[in-house]
Amino acid sequence: MPEIDRYRPEDQRGVEALYRRVFGNDAAAASRLRWDWQYRRNPNNPNGSPLLWVVREGPTIIGHYATMPVRLSLAGRELAAAWGTDAMVAPERQRRGLGEELFRVWDRSVDASLGLGLSESSSSLLKKLHWPDVPPIPGLVKPLTRRAVRLPTVPMPINRFFSFVTYPIVRVAARVRPLRADVEPIRRFDAGFTELWERLADRFTLAVRRDAAYLNWKYAEPPHVRYSIAALKRDGRAEGYAVYRHAQEPRGRVTWLVDFLADTHDEIGFKTLLRWVDAEARQAGSDKIRGFAMHLGYRRVMRHSGYFQMRHPMALAVKINALTVPAAFYKNTDNWHVTLGDSDQDR
Repeated sequence: MPEIDRYRPEDQRGVEALYRRVFGNDAAAASRLRWDWQYRRNPNNPNGSPLLWVVREGPTIIGHYATMPVRLSLAGRELAAAWGTDAMVAPERQRRGLGEELFRVWDRSVDASLGLGLSESSSSLLKKLHWPDVPPIPGLVKPLTRRAVRLPTVPMPINRFFSFVTYPIVRVAARVRPLRADVEPIRRFDAGFTELWERLADRFTLAVRRDAAYLNWKYAEPPHVRYSIAALKRDGRAEGYAVYRHAQEPRGRVTWLVDFLADTHDEIGFKTLLRWVDAEARQAGSDKIRGFAMHLGYRRVMRHSGYFQMRHPMALAVKINALTVPAAFYKNTDNWHVTLGDSDQDR
């Protein structure tokens, strides 16, 4: 009978072979590039070991579930949580409940279970297991050029017409505004950003702990993607940050606002970070800026800064296991802080 067990280092070859079978050689190569960073070097690993599970059938690995541990803050109280990431079962063993059992084992092992950007199969499983319904994370976009409204699925003549019609709106949204505080590019986060998190943690009903160790691991050290980091400072003290990157898409160039943090009452400070990203996006030749923001206060400032809400939000799943929370906790998410940078959606 198959046996579910915690991952051991000697399982690595079997896990890689399974990944190739399930997702293909290209996806396996991409996973291998980031695997050590994403799982082994995570500063939140319990006892320093990756929080992974495998399904063994004799000497063969026929299933695997990878998770990304984080410290989850609930209004300042921290729980040992984890994002569910890569799940796979050998093709000939699928539809036999192994994936669901892997999921249940993970869920029982953490104080809080988290999921981001869920697939249809994952969403169906959560409904079957009666997980709480959580609102998705709204996406926002700021147009910078007339090419910002082009869609890859629409013929070019129609795209040109859209560009012509919407250009007056784009000009207003993209107008240049001056910075109103000191912002500087940085390569790594120092202890001042841990102090910043400690000052702001109780402002959020739910948020992943964003201390210097986590931020450096997440944004300064990944081998598969390069981020730019801007720090907001006043009198030499860290007051916020923004993490972003530039990417080429089929019909234009985009700058992704991946993560950010500032005092939710510091509207000038957050606007200054957004204006810095605006300038960096223009310098990189981007046609638009995209991001995801759960917190209502941040979204309000972004809308005042020229962002519009996108049609498709990003699915979010949260289940608190270590505490009893009221049903309203999962509905009233305006003070939750979740961005694209959480979990592993930005690859």
